Amino acid sequence: MADLEALKATLAEGGAVVLPTETVYGLFAKALDESAVKKVYALKGRPADKAMNLNVASYQDILDYSQDQPSYLEKLYQAFFPGPLTIILKANDKVPGWVNAGLDSVGFRLPQHPVTQELIAQFGPLVGPSANISGQASGKVFANIMADFDQKVTGLADDGAIQGLDSTILDLSGTKPKILRQGAISKEDLLEVVPELKY
Repeated sequence: MADLEALKATLAEGGAVVLPTETVYGLFAKALDESAVKKVYALKGRPADKAMNLNVASYQDILDYSQDQPSYLEKLYQAFFPGPLTIILKANDKVPGWVNAGLDSVGFRLPQHPVTQELIAQFGPLVGPSANISGQASGKVFANIMADFDQKVTGLADDGAIQGLDSTILDLSGTKPKILRQGAISKEDLLEVVPELKY
């Protein structure tokens, strides 16, 4: 298991690191570094046309990389970030095509783990798809993940933080809000805070 300084060094050099979130482990790298993101795609065997999210440190970061935000976005952020929610918005021209596969939208996430948050704040935005080989189950046990990647990445173990439930994905990039994946946060949870999501 790497210490914090080793994780920082790896990210600074454009490498990928395995970090815990409150849902599953993620494979993180600097999102604005094309070669770093390509390493993540290669390690996972992930198809190049499958977009990744931006892991951000603040509400302002979301505004900086999106456009046409709904009026209730800040209310959603205050209620559910950091936490197991991914919000998809229209991307602006700051989002590189190697992150969102050239789509006109991009997802945003802020995991609820203090070390992961610290690294996002220092090196972010970061991509951070689940730490697994594409097509396999999301990574939940650190030792298994490191074995899957043949020890090619550095990582921080904290299996106690992993709940195993994927984040809920809420798409706000179209004309109507849509829940694309029901995860740890329910539709009822969302509607209680933001009734505007009902249509």
